[in-house]
Parts: sequence; structure tokens; C-alpha cells
Amino acid sequence: MSASTPKRDYYEVLGVSRSADDGEIKKAFRRLARELHPDVNKDDPAAEDKFKEAAEAYEVLSDSDRRATYDRYGHDGLRSGGYSPNFEGFGSMSDLFEALFNGGLGNAFGGAFGGGRGGPSQGADIQVGAQITLEQAAHGAPVELSFDAVVLCETCHGNGAEPGTPIETCPKCQGQGQLRVLTRTPFGQMVSATTCDQCHGDGKVASKPCHSCRGRGRKLATQTVSVDIPAGIADGQRIRVSGRGHAGEHGGPAGDLYVLVGVTDDPRFMRDGDDLVTAVDVSGPLAALGTTVEVPTIEGPEPLEVPAGTQPHDVITLRGKGMPSLRGRKQGDLRVVVNVVTPRNLSHEQREQLERFAQSLTSENLGGEEGVFAKLRRAFHH
Repeated sequence: MSASTPKRDYYEVLGVSRSADDGEIKKAFRRLARELHPDVNKDDPAAEDKFKEAAEAYEVLSDSDRRATYDRYGHDGLRSGGYSPNFEGFGSMSDLFEALFNGGLGNAFGGAFGGGRGGPSQGADIQVGAQITLEQAAHGAPVELSFDAVVLCETCHGNGAEPGTPIETCPKCQGQGQLRVLTRTPFGQMVSATTCDQCHGDGKVASKPCHSCRGRGRKLATQTVSVDIPAGIADGQRIRVSGRGHAGEHGGPAGDLYVLVGVTDDPRFMRDGDDLVTAVDVSGPLAALGTTVEVPTIEGPEPLEVPAGTQPHDVITLRGKGMPSLRGRKQGDLRVVVNVVTPRNLSHEQREQLERFAQSLTSENLGGEEGVFAKLRRAFHH
């Protein structure tokens, strides 16, 4: 963010209300920090500025004195009191997050990411999409997915050291994992403990960093997972695969993988919950006489008896021919809407036959139980 750009409201930056407590502020900052991780923002040149903005907002709102000053006087009050954020010690986005996700900024920002020695922390979740057909949704199917994830380094098994080399006590913090820092603030000098930037709070460092992961213990790799799509799943539903997200840190568990399922539209059907809806064309004369037609089902074509006197938009239901239920209830139905088609392009002989037939019709042939308003309602409903 350039110096000329007006600063945004700190509460707006973190997405919290002005009455948010310390826990809500800490949780909001942790969420934003994970969203801005460089592994998932390689193509966003503004990611570093967004993180610094969030870190600055957290640094102010997590300090009760600074927050009180900001609430009363805004950004001008902080500047007049001598407050100025300082992130110049980080040369790049990678350096910034190397410190953040290994505990280097934890105590500097009030322990949002844990203090002292870096304890086990769970890896972030991953979401990927899977596109399937309606038949796959009806019967269930395995789907193979590929995605990028942070995994434990297979060379050093996550300890960051070149195989066969020792892990030693950190010389900078003498194994404490913390450094004492004297900070000048608008309210006087303050001594705070910050996580050691050399060992990232572990108290130990590799004498020779692993060549494969550069001592980080984790690396980005493409993962391939086969996921079983359950029968009856609907478009937009998610499947959770436990432990297949980003690897955790310091022995923490991996995050989860969420598969967002998309079901491709099928030109033969519309889906209504567990029911399927289709339409079939029947000529006017055959609708009057009754006939048998072939209709599509999810299992293949089946014959359908159309009773004599079937009217336009009448619905014939085939029980149990819809989608299976995810909850194990009975199978849905297939609803067949009858589209009565008026014949066109009649030959001379067909016209004569139809005219003789029309002349033979009486009110008994055309009458029904519906009144005129019921007919109008039914017509407009369809």
C-alpha cells in the first residue's frame, strides 16, 4: 500500500465489528493470514501488501492502549502518538510468511500464532472441484483428483536437516526459542518476547539445512487422490476427505480436503430433489386413443403406458425410477410430463379423415370435470 493511499478502517480490514473482543480479532487475523499464504497467491502481486495491512490492523487492535487511541482519534491519533508499523525487516513475501508460519511474528503480534517454542499446528484445508455426470451421481463413482498441497519433505521427513547431519541448539536464542526485544511505543518503552527468527521458536536448528526443502521441512507437491463419489449426491454438495489437506507443522495433523461436486446438466432430465422430471411427445390422436411410448430413465429406456384421453401436461409417475437418496431413504420417482403435439402438414386424405372425425365429436367427448377457471389455472401453471 503506497503512502499516498488512504488507510482503510482497521476493523474493516479484519472483517470484525468495532465491539469485537480479543479472541474474535485474533481469529480474524489468523484466517486472513492463511488466505494470503504465498503458496496459494503466487500470481497475486498485491498479496504482500494485503498481509501487511492485516498485520498492521492486528498490531493496533490487539493492543488495548493503541486500540483505545484509534477508536477515539483514528489513524491521525496513532500518527501523532508516534506509532508507525515496521515490516521492513522482511525482504520478500516468502520471508514474511516464513516468519509468520514458523512462529516468527507470533509474540510480536500478541501470540496470534502461538508463542515460545512452536507447538504442533494443523495444516490448512484444501478445496478442489470434481465434475461428474448425472449417471455417476446416480450410481456413485470413483474420481481421481490432482492438486497442489504442502507436504512433509520426503528427504528430511520434516525436520529440515540434511540426512545424516545433526540438529543443534540455536546459537541465537540459546535454545529458548525467544528473544527479548525493547520496543519504544507512544506509551513508553516495552520489553516483549518475540520468537527467534533463526530457529522460528524451536530452540534448535539444522547444522546443514536439507537440500530438498531448504530447511523448511515442508514443500509444495502435486498430490493425486481417488475419491469415492456417493450415489445420490447433488450439484454443489461437498465431500470431506480427512487428513488430505496441507501438512501440519511441528508434528501437527494435516488439514482436510474438501471436494466440491458439480453435476453436469443432462439434456434428458431435470432434477427435483431425489425426483427426476422428463417430457415425452405424444400426438393428439394417440393421446386420445391411448398408446405406449418409450421414455428415458437413469437405467435406460423403458416403455410407458399413456392412457386414453391423456391431456396436455398430464404427469405420469414411474415410482422408484429417480435418484437414490444420500440418506438411505427410498429411491426418488421419475415424473413424465406428456406433451400432446398437434399434427402438422396434413395430407389431403388425412385432412378429410380428421374433418369427418371432428364432425363426429359431441360435448361428451370434449367435456370434463374442470370448470373454465380451473382450466385457465392449469394452463398458466404449466
